[in-house]
Amino acid sequence: MRADIQTLSDEIQQAVGLLRRRLDWDTAQKRLDELNARSEDPDFWNDPQQAQSLMRERNRLDDAIKLINEAETELADTVELLELAEIEGDDSLVDDAAAGLKALSERMKRAELEALLSGEADGNDSYIEIHPGAGGTEAQDWASMLSRMYSRWASAHGYKVEVIEEQAGDEAGLKSATLLVKGENAYGWLKTEAGVHRLVRISPYDSSARRHTSFASVWVYPLIDDNIEVEIDEGKVRTDTYRASGAGGQHVNTTDSAVRLTYDMPGQERPIVVQCQNERSQHKNRASAWDMLRARVYEIQLQEREAAAQAEADSKTDIGWGHQIRSYVLQPYQMVKDLRTEVETSNTGAVLDGDLDAFMAAALAARVGGDDEADA
Repeated sequence: MRADIQTLSDEIQQAVGLLRRRLDWDTAQKRLDELNARSEDPDFWNDPQQAQSLMRERNRLDDAIKLINEAETELADTVELLELAEIEGDDSLVDDAAAGLKALSERMKRAELEALLSGEADGNDSYIEIHPGAGGTEAQDWASMLSRMYSRWASAHGYKVEVIEEQAGDEAGLKSATLLVKGENAYGWLKTEAGVHRLVRISPYDSSARRHTSFASVWVYPLIDDNIEVEIDEGKVRTDTYRASGAGGQHVNTTDSAVRLTYDMPGQERPIVVQCQNERSQHKNRASAWDMLRARVYEIQLQEREAAAQAEADSKTDIGWGHQIRSYVLQPYQMVKDLRTEVETSNTGAVLDGDLDAFMAAALAARVGGDDEADA
């Protein structure tokens, strides 16, 4: 067998082995059988919330088991085909089989990364909150660029994006923005983006064409299910209403339909502030704002339980030097570099257009590096 083909075959086998271990193959099959049996019980849907939760678990296990079975079958069939093609000297068939193995290898690499998304809320929809640092228009423009970058990343991966809140800058850009990204594993991927992002460029707002450094913070937290209980001391939550700005039509801009909640959460150095203005109805915006507040509180509690408070600590620091997770340099050279994983690229245009997969994958793998070593 050709060396490149043997390498691909080995990579696929290793990926399958890793996925089996992460899934805990025997336990997963028993659990799937149990869930299949429970779903056939006539009383299964008497509790719709519990039934939906169990069906989501069932579907995830079924998809994972099918993926491994199909990969093993495809690998075995392709290797058998290759051996026959080599015996017959059919180079064209060998090349076709090699291309098939390469495609399978890419799918398994993606599956390996998705297998890392095993956190309690990784499969959920995700909020992204963006705030510019000090610097006026320049920083606000950077916040707008980040909002566009994440929207494009989401669209490229088949996710739906909903603008929950957006405040236009005084001259350009955004004073703040909150997006809701909807789709499977949205939070699992986006949680690696939480932190401070730094931009270096020649400012389009500087008549002297000087180089400027701008910062913006990104906060990521999951949309949580209604059946997840989150304790909030409502007596410490202040509600403000105000006139919405930006998109939404004339009615939105002439009534106090926007809602802001400020929660002095016990044990936190700073209040939690959420706001929503995407609906015409103040009642609907209030409900959405409470959903966001519950999600923010849940994210804090989740981090504490998982002993992963670093993202929380980063979000509380000043939006400036020394706290950034990634630098985007457009002048005097072009480079985007993640300061946590050392992943970098000179294709800044692609990154700002939403090509973030390499950064997300590396950050996600780094978070569970210890698990990978244990599996080796």
